[in-house]
Amino acid sequence: MTGAEIRENLLVGLDTLRSHKVRSGLTVLGIVIGVTSVIAVAAIIQGLNRHIQERVEGLGSRTFFLSRIPFAQFGRMPEKIRKRKHLTLSDAAYLRESVPSLSFVTSFTTRPSPGEGGFLRPQPNEIRYESERVERLIVRGVEPEYADAIPLFAIGQGRFVSRYDVDHSRDVVVIGDAIAASLFANRDPLGKAVRLNGRLYEVIGVFAKDPGLFGGPGVDMFACIPLTNFRKHYPEIREVFHAFSIAEGAGIAQTRNEVIEAMRRWRRVPHKEENDFEVISPDFLTDLWNQLTGALVILTGVISSVGLLVGGIGVMNIMLISVTERTMEIGVRKAMGARRADIRAQFLMEAMMVTMVGGVLGILLGVGTAQLVRYLVPSVPATLSYLWMALGVLISAAVGVFFGYYPASRAASLDPIVCLRYE
Repeated sequence: MTGAEIRENLLVGLDTLRSHKVRSGLTVLGIVIGVTSVIAVAAIIQGLNRHIQERVEGLGSRTFFLSRIPFAQFGRMPEKIRKRKHLTLSDAAYLRESVPSLSFVTSFTTRPSPGEGGFLRPQPNEIRYESERVERLIVRGVEPEYADAIPLFAIGQGRFVSRYDVDHSRDVVVIGDAIAASLFANRDPLGKAVRLNGRLYEVIGVFAKDPGLFGGPGVDMFACIPLTNFRKHYPEIREVFHAFSIAEGAGIAQTRNEVIEAMRRWRRVPHKEENDFEVISPDFLTDLWNQLTGALVILTGVISSVGLLVGGIGVMNIMLISVTERTMEIGVRKAMGARRADIRAQFLMEAMMVTMVGGVLGILLGVGTAQLVRYLVPSVPATLSYLWMALGVLISAAVGVFFGYYPASRAASLDPIVCLRYE
């Protein structure tokens, strides 16, 4: 097929769209819905995947966590998990002695606000300075190595909790950027005395800004105090967590297994029993995210498939009507020497024109939807790649070829004599 013939077929396809605006619009609508849903959801998921990866990198690639219960547990936990023995501070000391390939082991514990992290407390956490106050923050008891274990807790001003603070159970606190902004506005927070849950603490540092994941509590809403001070003031909180980092040059899988074996010995877990603790890898956020997005991807696939199916059936319908309406035109073209392949190509290109118009509109709407989501919900960083835009065009063209082939073949197989006698 020459370039002139391709151009002529495209013009004929556009003329078909213009001459039957309502019918063509309804046909294109299904394609638009299908492509829009694919493009918009792909942009959102791609942006979130990048955001999740950044958060995982912020946890440290060689840092693992020890917990009595799973970090991400949906629904009521089984009784055998709820009855597990709590981890203790002595666990960390034992791991330091028994696993030499660890760079460090640090312990931490948390007093969340009511409803956070599955705990319910009678009173929410509160921090005050003069007449200003912040509620629903998260208070965490930490050791100096905690900032190395989780790089997200980077210091923006001042310093982090030191070993001296821990050894002397000092009343010092490092607060999140949002807390500092609310309490002190444009004033320097360092050295100020605040009341954390009614007790006086000196502010020694402010964390770098980190708003959190999907609007959830990030480092901005944390207040970290020395672990010994935390244990003194909140003895009722028994849940302790450990973070350990594998030294450079040591095998990650081998060291992780050594930690598990050491913990089993220390906690006297019988040989045939499963672990009564959890070892959580730094990419647990990625695993959790993949579980959450699995259903979303399936749902999007169903919606887009239905839209494309409806649009494809509409394309087939409009092309069959077009074949009937242009029967005499087909006869004239055949009488003048047009081959069956030429007729088939003409109607296939017309079908592709209809679906590609829908595809282009769907891509534009998908891009607009992604940008709108990014603007209205900044915590959802929708990002669209050219690959998905190209796939949108290819999908719409493929729908045109698939559903337009039967009408095109029917037009190509018509007898020219019968066509010329058709009224």
